[in-house]
Amino acid sequence: MDNNREKLNNSPECSKYMRQLDPIDQLVRAALVSDEEFVTSLDDLLKHDLRISVRELSEKSGIAQSSLYKILHGKRSPNLSTLRDIIRALRTFYSPSEGEFIGLIAARSVLDTIEERTMEIGGKKIRVREYPVHAWEDAIVAAVQAERENAVAIVCAPIISSVIEKLVTIPVATIIPKESVQRAIELAARKARL
Repeated sequence: MDNNREKLNNSPECSKYMRQLDPIDQLVRAALVSDEEFVTSLDDLLKHDLRISVRELSEKSGIAQSSLYKILHGKRSPNLSTLRDIIRALRTFYSPSEGEFIGLIAARSVLDTIEERTMEIGGKKIRVREYPVHAWEDAIVAAVQAERENAVAIVCAPIISSVIEKLVTIPVATIIPKESVQRAIELAARKARL
């Protein structure tokens, strides 16, 4: 029976189905398969899909960082309550059907200065979704992801904006150090004709 389950889980049909699920649904499915699958899926989700730290997950979920590290290192299995808290917290970071938003790609230190997550521009409320990055490679991946998630525009640093403009089809606005991030977001909204 376990051999058949392993063949099914490794089949091309299963792989195709898993790729069609959103990352959090993949995490739930992995939790049902095994602790190892759950840990691998959670680690991948944090590092690649959401690009959030264990500290950020801890703050949103109310689970101690030490407990999350134990789970991620296979030293503890999450109980059902912990699993629910993790899933609930991750859903606050990932909601593919949120409507129109502008993707803000910047270092965490810049993102921490932003107080508004929804702005009113031209009488219309526009959400800002953060994409924290640490290197220019992360910024490129974040830009592609933002476009895939239906961002209407992207705001990013000048060092990477010309590259991102060549990769995406949505408007890109640049953060100029003399100007505020809010002005760059307003510019992106105007470019997107919101």
